Amino acid sequence: MAADSHRCTSVAAELEGTLLISGSLFPYFLLVALEAGGPLRAAVLLAVYPLAALLGAAFSDELPLLAMTFLSTAGLGVGDLAAVAGATLPRFFLADLRRSAFRALARHAGERYVVTRLPRLLVEPFAREYLGANVRVVGAELRVVGRRFSGTVASPGVAAGADRSLGALVAVLGRDRIVDVGLCSGAAGDRQPAFLQLCQERRVVSTPEKAPSTPLPRSEYPRPLVFHDGRLVCRPEPLACLAIFLWLPLGALLSVTRLLLGFLPHGAGLLLAAATGFRIRGELGGATGPAAGRRGTLFACNHQTLMDPVILSTVLRRKVTAVTYSLSGFSELIAPIPTVRLTRDRDRDSRIMQSELARGDLVVCPEGTTCREPYLLRFSPLFAEIAGEVTPTAVRAGGAMFHGSTVRGHKWLDSVFFLMNPAPWYEIRLLAPVATYGGGASSRDVANGVQRTIGDELGFECTELTRRDKYRMIAGHDGVDARSAPAAS
Repeated sequence: MAADSHRCTSVAAELEGTLLISGSLFPYFLLVALEAGGPLRAAVLLAVYPLAALLGAAFSDELPLLAMTFLSTAGLGVGDLAAVAGATLPRFFLADLRRSAFRALARHAGERYVVTRLPRLLVEPFAREYLGANVRVVGAELRVVGRRFSGTVASPGVAAGADRSLGALVAVLGRDRIVDVGLCSGAAGDRQPAFLQLCQERRVVSTPEKAPSTPLPRSEYPRPLVFHDGRLVCRPEPLACLAIFLWLPLGALLSVTRLLLGFLPHGAGLLLAAATGFRIRGELGGATGPAAGRRGTLFACNHQTLMDPVILSTVLRRKVTAVTYSLSGFSELIAPIPTVRLTRDRDRDSRIMQSELARGDLVVCPEGTTCREPYLLRFSPLFAEIAGEVTPTAVRAGGAMFHGSTVRGHKWLDSVFFLMNPAPWYEIRLLAPVATYGGGASSRDVANGVQRTIGDELGFECTELTRRDKYRMIAGHDGVDARSAPAAS
């Protein structure tokens, strides 16, 4: 009966501080400023924020919100902001999503409203994908001039001090309508948003003095978070952002130093890399010597960053050749190992790979693109057709500040950013070789088997998603580099 009573009831929930554990808006505006506007805009926002917060405390809570909105969105193209809202912000919203509030919202199958002080366009992609397709976001509307934002919001909006959430919800509901249940957080006596006046019943989903808030675990996400974009790893609170900006000069110097170490003999490079804080761990499984005979060893590894083949070469202490599709000219220039560009023509690529394998060791990343989360994309079966045996290679990598991959950013800086992390790390595990011929298995079966082997070793989930799916979701195109596309016949 209790479950049935929730089916047709309408519910409205506050986003900041209720659905999300933190009530801070700065991280989301900073992400918009950085990813859509660039580092200079983000630096200006960080510099102005303390003054805006001080003036807001003295005069009006609305001042910091208006200042952050203007500095982060003024002059941005509509498409740029939409891309950040869809590809970067959801990961940070999910990481801060309060489990008790999410469960309370999910129990109601009627009309659902999420009230936020953020611009509506920033929250809608997250709400649609992870809170439910029928969820309506009530937030400030950004004014658009031409195809760019003016940095100002239209009335009624949802402010802080003036708390125009009541008028904003009325504008969405229409007059003479109310909501059955309003969700909020905090103890009795705390300031509650004005929109709760339109709710027949108020429910407090979290009282911090009774129990700490618990984020929604990944296993309970409404849908898996497989793809996302953006350079920053950690949530960009003001002090964290200040630490990152102060680190940049030293980080850039450290990155260049680590890049140069890749050209040293492998033993010396490993020792000096460790001295700079770069941790590299290899489990070779006995495959330490060069391949016997004329042909080299074929390594198939999952793809974490552009440096996967370089780190494999360092761990093996011998040169390996990496095949690529769309590596930038700068990345090819700084690579300490040979690289060979493929053409996306299956027959031609097969001949290229067989030729390289005849000369020595070859490493291929069958996913075709990187994946930051614990998932493996579908493995292309081409590698299973060029050699009688393949060595599955499990790779894990990470850093505390910057991601070493991007879709919409400057891909030629991927390795530079990864090496700018204070203590980046890599793990390489060589697994038992797998025969590709015999037993009646097709190349697709072999590729799927290698994917499962690597997934089991890493604890990653295998998927049927592809490079094309990733680029369509994040960038709206197939991600094909014209230099690697097959020529028209």
